[in-house]
Amino acid sequence: MKDYSGVVLTAPISLGYARQSPHGAAWFVGSVLREMIRAAGINKVDIDGFSVSSFSLGIDSAVALTQHFGLCVRWLEQANVGGVSGILAMRRAARAVQCGEAEIVACIGGDGAAHRSFEHTAAHFSNWSTDAAFPYGAAGPNGPFSLITAHYMERYQAQREDFARICLDQRYNANHFPGALLGHKTLSLSDYLNARAIAGPLHLFDCVMPCAGGEGFLVMSEERARQLKLPAVKILAADECHNAHADDPIQDRGGWTRYIHDLYNRAAVGPEEVDFLQTYDDYPVISMLQMEDLGFCSKGNAPEFVGRTDMRFDQSGPGMHKLPHNTSGGQLSCGQAGAAAGFLGVTESLRQLTGQSQKNQVPNARVGLVSGYGMVNYDRGVCTAAAMLQGVDR
Repeated sequence: MKDYSGVVLTAPISLGYARQSPHGAAWFVGSVLREMIRAAGINKVDIDGFSVSSFSLGIDSAVALTQHFGLCVRWLEQANVGGVSGILAMRRAARAVQCGEAEIVACIGGDGAAHRSFEHTAAHFSNWSTDAAFPYGAAGPNGPFSLITAHYMERYQAQREDFARICLDQRYNANHFPGALLGHKTLSLSDYLNARAIAGPLHLFDCVMPCAGGEGFLVMSEERARQLKLPAVKILAADECHNAHADDPIQDRGGWTRYIHDLYNRAAVGPEEVDFLQTYDDYPVISMLQMEDLGFCSKGNAPEFVGRTDMRFDQSGPGMHKLPHNTSGGQLSCGQAGAAAGFLGVTESLRQLTGQSQKNQVPNARVGLVSGYGMVNYDRGVCTAAAMLQGVDR
């Protein structure tokens, strides 16, 4: 597989997170685009590639947005694949730059959130949702994820206290990240354990908060970034897989198992050498699956792993293993801004690796791993992706 040499990611933007917003998806996508142009010190005409991910654009499309924003591009993509959207946009944009099909690609995820809009999205997410789940009371993702969580707890003897370790450390990280919707609120073990039940073993703090927001970054050649004097990040390796392990009755692994060893070989970096991990955390159990399938611990051992691991960005408990995890708070504390949630781990990784994270900066962060998971059609997440990233010396 051809590497990603000569291509970098830069100008990460997170914008406008709000529980509800009068603005639609196009406003969030356009606002991220504006801020990326400002951050990079370029002109709008310099952008000749455009990748958009959104669940709430409605009848609009990526090409309609080019007219709305006054863009003229040679390369265009619209990829609505949920929690892997950011990594897939990154991979495809990097190849476009390598092949000379575009010089600067804007990769953006954005969604609005009007009153009860998430209910409509969940009810019409796919034909499976419309015909086989939602009409029978399995309203949205809480149904299948309660099944996945209950299965994991029974099979591997996980307890709610194990899931709490992820939620509490992420909330600590969010307390230091100004963009997190729940960053102004602390979370204790008692708060977590005594929260109201939602579905099966899932309680309030196991579930993400749907919200509005936008995320994005630019992809360009390393030479162009150097000319613009932009802090940048290179892709050591990246991969994806869809509909893996389809015969598993209940999901407790994902497509990462199909490529993770090859990804580490191509990156020449192993899990013990990464400075932080960003997983797609729509529910804590899904972060555990990623920790296992990405090789940080063996299958079924994530409860023990998180119990002995300090996942906060800046601290290390006595005698504990250190692995900063979801350093901006992840979706469980930032909120889930539709398709933008699939970009959150990428933009946060770029800030960490370029020293732009301010109050939640991981000390001396050089290499990070970001993982994506998404498109829960009926009973499981169908898409997985992962990328190993490294900061570029300036």
